[in-house]
Amino acid sequence: MTSAVDAALNRLNLQLPLAARQRSLPPELAALHRAILRSLYERGRPLTCDEIAGMVAPAGADAALLRLAADDLVVLSEDRRNAVGAYPMTTEPTPHRLTLAGRAVNAMCALDALSVTPMFGGEVEIRSTCRVTGQAVRIRQREEDILEAEPAGVVVGIRWQMPHTCHAAHSMCMEMVFLASRQTALSWHGDDLANHSVLTLAEAVGLGASFFKPLLFQEIPVAG
Repeated sequence: MTSAVDAALNRLNLQLPLAARQRSLPPELAALHRAILRSLYERGRPLTCDEIAGMVAPAGADAALLRLAADDLVVLSEDRRNAVGAYPMTTEPTPHRLTLAGRAVNAMCALDALSVTPMFGGEVEIRSTCRVTGQAVRIRQREEDILEAEPAGVVVGIRWQMPHTCHAAHSMCMEMVFLASRQTALSWHGDDLANHSVLTLAEAVGLGASFFKPLLFQEIPVAG
């Protein structure tokens, strides 16, 4: 990784320490979190309450979801009864649409959009827009390789801020965006480089892979 990616990874883990939070879960809930992630990727939706109840009895689906939501590992519906997403994917409307072998799901931010196929494999088509110009963005990606990108100079911008709602998806993630070019990025960050990062697609893919892959592959502690 480059120094820019290393710095961004450290900052992201401080602001949204998903892997550390997953490690702190009871093994049953860590496994449930991974199952929700896999369901979003494989079926384009989270597990249902009935499916969750079958995994966590006798604790119950409601208690399990509330625990995962308390750590912001899943995003809940307004009534807090159902999961609607788990970073990096969601069924809530966002500007970032992913098509995966005939099924579709949304990403919570530009960085998340580039992180799904490095986590799970396969190929994805990302459709989004530039935050500044509104220009259409289309990216085709296989694992950590960018196969196509339109516009050719598209980059990822991150405005660093701590989450200020119960879900980072509704605050911090909204400031991780696609920008049509480096020139566009200049007008976006306004020379405030202490609070902004601009990454190439390759750098953003490396950051996303390093941040999200542990959610699937880190060792789950065994209950003692």
